Amino acid sequence: MLGSSDLTVLVGTAHFDEARAFYQDTLGLAMLSEDPFAMVFDANGTTLRLSRVGEFTPVPFAVLGWGVSDINDTVDQLAGRGVVFERYDGMEQDERGIWTVPGAGVRIAWFTDPDGNTLSLTEAPA
Repeated sequence: MLGSSDLTVLVGTAHFDEARAFYQDTLGLAMLSEDPFAMVFDANGTTLRLSRVGEFTPVPFAVLGWGVSDINDTVDQLAGRGVVFERYDGMEQDERGIWTVPGAGVRIAWFTDPDGNTLSLTEAPA
């Protein structure tokens, strides 16, 4: 039924101006529109709507994730733009903060936006 409909991803932000700069300038997403209630970005063909909210408490898991072909390069580029990658106790992450899923070869790195939403990068094994 909805399999052929366009998907819009909805994320809340209490830090509207900081979120605009982060998603547009730091992550490089193209802004499609903005009004007093939300900003809409093109995330490689998927619509990302950052909705202005009052109080906000981030959830304890990733809300957005990007599949990348070279996670080392992507982490390095984002780190060069000021992004700090998360480190988690009990997970063996490399010097960049990248974790390799045991036995699967999938590599993942996590970072947060200005509201504390966890975002991720994932590189599938070759």
